[in-house]
Amino acid sequence: MATYREIQNWVRIKSGFVPKTCWIAHVKSDHGLIERNAPNRFMHPVRFHPCPPQRRSAIEAALRHFGMV
Repeated sequence: MATYREIQNWVRIKSGFVPKTCWIAHVKSDHGLIERNAPNRFMHPVRFHPCPPQRRSAIEAALRHFGMV
């Protein structure tokens, strides 16, 4: 399983932007890869920074590249 830093570096090289970790967590949770919520998350059902639709495909490609999806 790849780390958030590895996913960020791969997306930066392939797509030219660095995704926020909360965007990666959002995409991972949509695919069922997050087992629990972070302990420092204030409101569990609410995402303050959801992944923008135009950035989602690059993050999903990184997850496929690392064999996570």
